Amino acid sequence: MNKFYLTTAIPYVNGRPHVGHTLEYFQADVIRRYHQDLGEETFLLSGADENALKNVQAAKKEGLPIKDYLDKYSKIWKDTYELVGVHLDVFQRGSDEKKHWPGVQKLWKLCEKNGDIYKKPYEGLYCIGCESFKNSGELVDGICPIHQTKPEKVSEENYFFKLSKYQNKLIELIESNALKIIPQNKREEALSFIKQGLDDFSVSRSNERAQGVGVPVPNDASQKIYVWFDALNIYMTGVGFGWDEEKWEKWWPADLHVIGKDINRFHTVYWPAMLLSAGISLPKQILIHGFVNAKGGEKFSKSLDNAPDPKDVIDEYGLEAIRYYLLSQVPIQEDHDFIFERFEEVYNADLANGLGNLVARVAKLCENAGYKQFASDKAPHLIKEYDEYKKLMEEYKFNEALSLIWKKIRVLDKFINDEKPWELLKLSTNRKGRDLNSVLAHSVDQIAEISILLQPFLPETSNKIKKQFSGKEVSSQSQLFPRI
Repeated sequence: MNKFYLTTAIPYVNGRPHVGHTLEYFQADVIRRYHQDLGEETFLLSGADENALKNVQAAKKEGLPIKDYLDKYSKIWKDTYELVGVHLDVFQRGSDEKKHWPGVQKLWKLCEKNGDIYKKPYEGLYCIGCESFKNSGELVDGICPIHQTKPEKVSEENYFFKLSKYQNKLIELIESNALKIIPQNKREEALSFIKQGLDDFSVSRSNERAQGVGVPVPNDASQKIYVWFDALNIYMTGVGFGWDEEKWEKWWPADLHVIGKDINRFHTVYWPAMLLSAGISLPKQILIHGFVNAKGGEKFSKSLDNAPDPKDVIDEYGLEAIRYYLLSQVPIQEDHDFIFERFEEVYNADLANGLGNLVARVAKLCENAGYKQFASDKAPHLIKEYDEYKKLMEEYKFNEALSLIWKKIRVLDKFINDEKPWELLKLSTNRKGRDLNSVLAHSVDQIAEISILLQPFLPETSNKIKKQFSGKEVSSQSQLFPRI
């Protein structure tokens, strides 16, 4: 089967999405659209990590029963995908007892059957923000560097997974690229963590500490399955694992997980080890992006009132403007400060004065000349730049692929300025013997190629351009991107 199955990270739903979250959504959507253009059947999944203590705390703070809280905020996160124009084939919730819990318990039993789950007393420092235990080397002055909170001391008896058993196998898989981690700096980060030595990790919580949420441990009513053993499995349960084996066998293994850098370890170490234990095929690739932050690298925070709502940004500037900005300005391996002044600068330079102005110029020239030869659909591989474009897309270098397209825009703009077709309206040929029709034919052909290459990145804009240069005659329309 010619398929491509990809996922975005499974977020906690203890708050609302901000504009930084949309980077990952847009990246996944570009990848999916690119593979659709290749003729592949695609499947995009996300979901809600609902069995976390931070969700319980947030529900108490808001004064809602946990079920009502999860229903409310899971819908908000799911709806955000549609708000930003990204269609999910499945949004799998962790509280779904029919389509998620059976798969979680199945994975548990497979690992247990292989001798990799055991019970023991444990005492450690637990960061609720990370939903994981921390050792002293991971803390800075006793504080979690990601959440800037002091972990709480937890002492209880629970179940552990034999992560240490898979240390050498994980190193082999990552170094051979059998488990491909992109970009290189995140691959090295995962390898460094593994080579320091892996400790077995907790995969359950007592019912008392779970506070009413979580998947029950098979054959032990006193324990709930720990959040990471549970939530990571959404990637499989969302496509049928544990409840629709035919569907699961069609789509698994995942071709790509798209995640943020803060959950690297859980996806490149814990998750593949659990799958190895269960005898299940590993995902093929893991793409790890940096963070979108506030000015000065400050983390987006509701309490600091510095986290723009995606809807507000879209209402002000348009959906495709924010898509373009994040995809063009944020290399996959880097963090980025979202600053509105910079956003508006890029918008005006690249969209309003760049692409939008070029399309309007060519459309107006064709309209004035009564030009009636229109660009036909062209196979992408016939575009001169396509091989380079394809390589960049498959390496997930979205900013470089967009730079390639904008170079093509600038080249066409220069061609029009050099040929001066507005003067050719009065003449039969120019000094080089080029007639008006040939100048317009080349310009329209290049516009068509630009729209094809833009399709995964700016689908609405691409379709508007195609519509504008199709039909009985080219007509000038309102500017694609008005200057702000």
